[in-house]
Amino acid sequence: MFETLAALGEKYSPLFHGINLVSVLVRSVLASVLGGLIGFERGKKNRPAGFRTYMLVCFGSAVVMMTNQYVYQVHALTDPTRLGAQVISGIGFLGAGSIIVTGHSQVKGLTTAAGLWAAACIGLAVGVGFYSMAIIGGIMIYIIMAGMGRIDTQIRETSRLVVVYLELGKNHAFSDFLTFARENDLEISDVQIEENKLLKNDAICATMVVKTLARHTRTQMLDIIRKAEGLNFVEEI
Repeated sequence: MFETLAALGEKYSPLFHGINLVSVLVRSVLASVLGGLIGFERGKKNRPAGFRTYMLVCFGSAVVMMTNQYVYQVHALTDPTRLGAQVISGIGFLGAGSIIVTGHSQVKGLTTAAGLWAAACIGLAVGVGFYSMAIIGGIMIYIIMAGMGRIDTQIRETSRLVVVYLELGKNHAFSDFLTFARENDLEISDVQIEENKLLKNDAICATMVVKTLARHTRTQMLDIIRKAEGLNFVEEI
């Protein structure tokens, strides 16, 4: 059986690994399918880069790699990996565009940016004819992005440290909040007092790192903070 598969592989290797109409069609479809698979998960979560974006990134990377292989094989004018290397570095502009820093210094979009970069890598693998790596890699990326969210949430839940943004009423001193935190086994560090021009009540706005000295979960820490006197608003960042 294995000898038969090996013989078939040798027979059809030039067809699928060289640059011809069949290989270009197969690689284009495969890159689009794998890119769409990865982007489908992001699209369901309403992320800035979704189904079509991932599909285009993966397909475009495959086109670049096929073009590079064509130029190398037909004209022998360039390094067969040169254009692929430019894709890896050039994909950064899309990744940077998907990362958002909110007004509370909250960073969002890192997973989407990493997924775009990974989709480009899958496209390069397809484009050069490394089918096994492309298929396995595409499936693994989808599993990581779609199936590992719960594990990531559990890891964050067991963390003894949380970064929060809060707003205290103008009639409450920030030192009173620090005293409340110490009384509840919470350690405050890296405090940044901010001015929020959108608030008309002169509330004290602050971003800080909160660490529990007891065995509180992340949710329990947030629940304790919400009980502080004079607290108008609090959120994890």
